[in-house]
Amino acid sequence: MRVCVIGTGYVGLVTGVCLAQIGHQVVCIDNNEEKIKLMRSGQSPIYEPGLSELMVANMQSGRLEFSADLSEGVRQGEILFIAVGTPALPTGESDTRYVEAVARGIGLHLDDAHYRVVVNKSTVPIGSGDWVRMLILEGVKTAQGEGVTSIPNFDVVSNPEFLREGSAVYDTFNPDRIVLGGNSAEAIELMQRLYEPLIRRQFSENPDLPAVPVVVTDLSSAEMIKYAANAFLAAKISFINEVANICDRVGADVTQVAKGIGLDSRIGGKFLQAGIGWGGSCFPKDVLALIHTAKDYGYTTEILNAAVSVNNRQRLIVVEKLQQELKILKGKVIGLLGLTFKPDTDDMRDAPALNIIEQLNRLGAKVKAYDPIVSTSGMSHGLTGVQMETSPEMLADSCDALVLVTEWREFLDLDYARLAQRMNHPVIIDGRNFLDPQTLTAQGLRYLGIGRS
Repeated sequence: MRVCVIGTGYVGLVTGVCLAQIGHQVVCIDNNEEKIKLMRSGQSPIYEPGLSELMVANMQSGRLEFSADLSEGVRQGEILFIAVGTPALPTGESDTRYVEAVARGIGLHLDDAHYRVVVNKSTVPIGSGDWVRMLILEGVKTAQGEGVTSIPNFDVVSNPEFLREGSAVYDTFNPDRIVLGGNSAEAIELMQRLYEPLIRRQFSENPDLPAVPVVVTDLSSAEMIKYAANAFLAAKISFINEVANICDRVGADVTQVAKGIGLDSRIGGKFLQAGIGWGGSCFPKDVLALIHTAKDYGYTTEILNAAVSVNNRQRLIVVEKLQQELKILKGKVIGLLGLTFKPDTDDMRDAPALNIIEQLNRLGAKVKAYDPIVSTSGMSHGLTGVQMETSPEMLADSCDALVLVTEWREFLDLDYARLAQRMNHPVIIDGRNFLDPQTLTAQGLRYLGIGRS
């Protein structure tokens, strides 16, 4: 099938590359000419394991192209994905101006050559399906002038993504479910054909599993599914973090508590890892957007409000622990192991590290940091007042404490005895409960976790 993906951010690029991999002819459109040049040269603008290799392979096969020409993609495509960003505004609303611009642009270039399905892949406010259709029709009228001669044949479908940064390629080929929201049987049938190789697990690591469930629903319900899923997971993390804070006070170990409750099939063990809270581009934005939508309709989301409040406080738990251990932080040197909001990504959007850095700077501490990606990428956004180091050993030099912020796998294998020897005070605060306390204690470090006795 001929597919056009508009927007080559995280969701758009992964979607386009993976659809090409399963056999479709894909053109990815972006209005950033420099970005297009970069991708045409075989370089991915984002860090995601496995993505660059798939991108190059599908460019070489001729199934994947990159272009800045929206009209070309609209004319050729049977399925047009809108995959542009919808960042949060200060009010908590989603900024939908990029979706609006793309929808109008599609309308300007839409013709009667063939039927098309326009797919909302961006995370958009509930009710956006009808809104996007209206904008496309406005674009059609603009292109044709006052005397509109014909309305191109198209439908709008909501197809939310459930990709985890750092595992997005895997998640695309091994989905838990595929959600399709729309009012047109023809559009839904076309989308099911598009995803047939994934539904049948032809590219799965477990091809013998049953077919991937496909949830077919209306537009608004599909949009709500995306928000509800992320809000539930965020609330689950905030819940276990609140339990961890109680564990700290009563001498219990939250890792054992999480194991004990996670074995209950009604609860499950995923997203019960206590630590310094959630961040990134999805959870904060989607939870706030759902809160704002509820407010627009006269409803107060008590649980979601509490989840946000707990998460905001949780980010600074490590600072409290540093104060308890070192007392006055002014003049102390604190080293951060990891900066990105999660491992296997270069994404610093709403990363807990940024709040920790801001608070440590305010308290007069000197902050150093090492991150496997950020330290070598030259990224500096939000890192004012941070001395970047190129190795864990340089990070440990003269530190009064280390804080594990991001659970990169390589941090499991560091020579912590050597790091301890380089430090003024061999203290480590494990903000993700990622490391083994006994191992670190044996290597000469004082270990402090989150909710661990």
